[in-house]
Amino acid sequence: MLHSIQQRYGENLRATDGEIGFVRDFYFDDKTWTIRYLVADTGGWLSGRQVLISPHALGHLYPKGKVLLVNLTREQIEKSPSIDEHKPVSRLQEEEFHRHYGYPYYAESWPLSGLAEYPVTVPPPPVAEDERARTNGHLRSTRFVKGYKVEATDGVVGELTDYRIDGRTWGIREIVAECGHWYSAKEVIIPTEKVSRISYEESTIYVNLLKREMLEATENDVAQAAG
Repeated sequence: MLHSIQQRYGENLRATDGEIGFVRDFYFDDKTWTIRYLVADTGGWLSGRQVLISPHALGHLYPKGKVLLVNLTREQIEKSPSIDEHKPVSRLQEEEFHRHYGYPYYAESWPLSGLAEYPVTVPPPPVAEDERARTNGHLRSTRFVKGYKVEATDGVVGELTDYRIDGRTWGIREIVAECGHWYSAKEVIIPTEKVSRISYEESTIYVNLLKREMLEATENDVAQAAG
């Protein structure tokens, strides 16, 4: 089952021993199209601190409810490294995060499918000092990328409005673009495997499809849902 990321923003988060805030954002790897972290806004509990939560602590994503359960204690989250929403996440911050929780430090080529199969005691490998200070160039905010232009091989389609993720693997399977006059301002569903690249300088997502092919893919998606 695929879930809308847009609909998860603002969802309440509950640790094993109490409320901890709400879903502020998600960070995804733009190379593998996998959610790496949920960004939790702790509200008044920790004076508005924002912290990262790994899907390792969330397990499978279920249909939207009033609360998203987190398999961590409030104390673990309180002592976790905080982040600055306006700055990219560095490899040093990721290393500190994974050491704090005892999660394996993922390789960029690893998917998150089979979360429970990962060992939880493997420390992250040593990272060179200059590398630790660098940002993870493939880690992006879903909120930041929302609104980017989506361009087919024969022209601009519209703007990115949402992402659809697999609730079991936390992989982003599709992006949703709101189109202009060529498709009566409706939404088009685009498989992420068809995305050729993202240009952050141009704020554009390039898709290896024609506009006509995008329209056909969306109509098939709607037909399958109706069936």
